[in-house]
Amino acid sequence: MNPKNVDFKPLEVVVQDNDVGRALSALKRKMANEGLYKELKKRRFHEKPSVKAKRKQREADRRRKKLLAAQSR
Repeated sequence: MNPKNVDFKPLEVVVQDNDVGRALSALKRKMANEGLYKELKKRRFHEKPSVKAKRKQREADRRRKKLLAAQSR
């Protein structure tokens, strides 16, 4: 998949009954589910290649364990 050909869909939240607080919390929830906060935190500082590789390995291990746990149920 070429990154230049990816279509981005904006996050959209509808405000109902002038309840902006509820809409804001829905937007924050959507942003968290999309991984936006994690991405912003990751890009805040430079990450050395060795630290990046270790983080990627930990994330892969976590996904693998999660998959195995789901299959054993």
